[in-house]
Amino acid sequence: MDKKISIAIDGPAGAGKSTIARRLARELGYRYVDTGAIYRTVAYFFDLWGVAPKDIDGIRRYIDELTIGISYDENGVQHMIMNGMDVTEDIRTQEIGQKASIISAHAIVRDLLLDMQRETAEKYDVIMDGRDIGTVVLPKATVKIFLTASAEVRAQRRTEELQAKGQKADYQKILKEIQQRDYQDTHRDIAPLKMARDSVKLDTSDLDIDGVIAAMKDIIAKKVTPCV
Repeated sequence: MDKKISIAIDGPAGAGKSTIARRLARELGYRYVDTGAIYRTVAYFFDLWGVAPKDIDGIRRYIDELTIGISYDENGVQHMIMNGMDVTEDIRTQEIGQKASIISAHAIVRDLLLDMQRETAEKYDVIMDGRDIGTVVLPKATVKIFLTASAEVRAQRRTEELQAKGQKADYQKILKEIQQRDYQDTHRDIAPLKMARDSVKLDTSDLDIDGVIAAMKDIIAKKVTPCV
């Protein structure tokens, strides 16, 4: 089997990783793996069971009841399947995002999902985004990119995204949640958010989506071209 190409995209919440990675995967013909959605699904599962994200005893008690999978529709869009149910839309709330940040810090949760993520990268050319893809999940990824933007820019983008969907959005509240999420992600004991030593940092604060895509393609081309 030919060695597969893996592109690891890490960065803080709200940096646009999912949007960028999804489009990039489509244009390059790669399989997109949204690991944030995977952890959101776990958080959603325990939320339904009434288990708090910091309740490690409750997580241990019920984690064997969880089955989780990924499917892709005809447009290559990733769908999260939890115990046979498509929960792709249900997991996309700010509250579940906050809980996912906490629950993903537990070793028992990360161990459950690590093999699934690595096996996907072994089968397909992938673009995988998250918090610790280049440092933990795929430490030997072909390309590693650390995508970031200021907290203020990320909060403004999230506010506009929610408003475009017809949802209420309070910029100051979202900014505070993003800052809290950044602290949680960078200070947790297990797999904290940090930039891999061989990762390329790309600050998107002053770039539109086309500019980000162009910059990422340039980064990827420098490393992938010799492999194909």
